[in-house]
Amino acid sequence: MIIRKASLDDIDRITEIYEKIHECEENGTYTIGWKRGIYPTSQTALSALERDDIYVIESEGNILASAIINGDQTPEYALGKWRYRAESDEVLVLHTLTVDPDSQNKGLGKEFVKFYETMGRQMGYKVLRIDTQVKNLSARSFYPKFGFTEAGIVKSEFNGLGTVDLMLYEKLL
Repeated sequence: MIIRKASLDDIDRITEIYEKIHECEENGTYTIGWKRGIYPTSQTALSALERDDIYVIESEGNILASAIINGDQTPEYALGKWRYRAESDEVLVLHTLTVDPDSQNKGLGKEFVKFYETMGRQMGYKVLRIDTQVKNLSARSFYPKFGFTEAGIVKSEFNGLGTVDLMLYEKLL
């Protein structure tokens, strides 16, 4: 298993994972707050590819997970109750972490979080930040296992999904 930057050849598979997650959301298996055709879409992955900030986990030639990692904080982050003060260039953010539903419970999310933390340290960032919709109880129980602490709930006009409540998380490196 390797984590690497995504390539154009990976976009169809990343989009397939998004679609599987949408299906799980629609049938009630997941409660994330994403919507098919709105977020995430193939354009989400393509835009990240153009910015060169989308990564994948590959095993035996199969893409099993993806995530976007960059310094982009939504404007609402300014409303967070951050414990650790940091300039914008000192913060690395994890976005749109996805694991193929057929590959759940294999530690792939954990591997991505470890990769993200290592990347942050190696690149000299001071703080890691993540957000998730308040209703995503799975993510809300997942991130604290890696030392992330809650930094408040903010309302956000989120990626075309309308107004959502985002739970903010942070971790000092």
